[in-house]
Amino acid sequence: MPALRSVNKIVHAQEQSEGVGARVRRSIGGMSARNFTPFLMLDHFSSGGTNGFPEHPHSGQETITYILNGAMAHEDFTGSKGILYAGDLQFMTAGKGVVHSEMPIPNEDGSPTVGLQLWVDLPEHLKNVEPRYRDLRAWEIPEVVQQDGKLTVKVISGKSYGVDSVKELAYTPVNFYYYQMKPGSHFTQELQKDFNYFLYVLKGNSLVLNNETQAKQHHNHFFGVDGDAVEGVNPESGDDIEFVIIGGQKLDQKIVQHGPFVATSQAGIQKAFVDYQYAQNGFENLRSWESLISNGVSKEMIEGPLDGNLEKREQTKQAYLALHK
Repeated sequence: MPALRSVNKIVHAQEQSEGVGARVRRSIGGMSARNFTPFLMLDHFSSGGTNGFPEHPHSGQETITYILNGAMAHEDFTGSKGILYAGDLQFMTAGKGVVHSEMPIPNEDGSPTVGLQLWVDLPEHLKNVEPRYRDLRAWEIPEVVQQDGKLTVKVISGKSYGVDSVKELAYTPVNFYYYQMKPGSHFTQELQKDFNYFLYVLKGNSLVLNNETQAKQHHNHFFGVDGDAVEGVNPESGDDIEFVIIGGQKLDQKIVQHGPFVATSQAGIQKAFVDYQYAQNGFENLRSWESLISNGVSKEMIEGPLDGNLEKREQTKQAYLALHK
């Protein structure tokens, strides 16, 4: 039997305002949990209409965005742009500096775009790398189905029930699992020894972790390092449950952060501010860049420069599935 990691801390993610009109539940990056190496922030966000995250900078970190409902447009000053639909992820390395916009696509039913965004620290020797993006489409994610369909795991990054993820997506090694559990199911997730892990509940209140901890909706559960697995049970009388288990390799370095700028010293933060202000040392593109989507996303943008046509997306999906039968 694997040794189970204990739950050391639980944080209830209270809803708050962020960006321009967006709402977030922040369980890492606030007063209750400033950071949890290598993680700097976890936001469970809800955004609709023109309420989103207009142009803003990042440096010294990576971001991971997972869309749960709706769609989000993104662009940055390197020319990268596109749309993430429900089930898609984007791994963005800010490195030495990037400025980007993230804005919701209006949904026909009026529902908001909902997702998770995670900020991940970069090792000191990689903080000045060039910015890059890696998109992971919904159909590229391996899926585990167990217990007559009562347990489903999307293996975004890492390994679960003998199934490996498709590819490495971040410079800082990260495990990312999305779980769905019906009543009368159970799970065991093996963990890597040099990683920190947490479990955030998106939906449901009936999950019991390690036979002792009730895991409730919008609560983040931070594990210690005293074991190599975590277990959970959803009783027959329980709810439909959705949660993520996310882990990252611990970094033995100082974290100095001011908003979206992350360094290992105060001098590094001051340098990032000056470089951003004067559009230098990685921020040069800011001199000529004008955001396309910061004031909202139109149908013309979706069909044109954002390359978000749904028929084309379906064709890409079918071609991928045919190739990976």
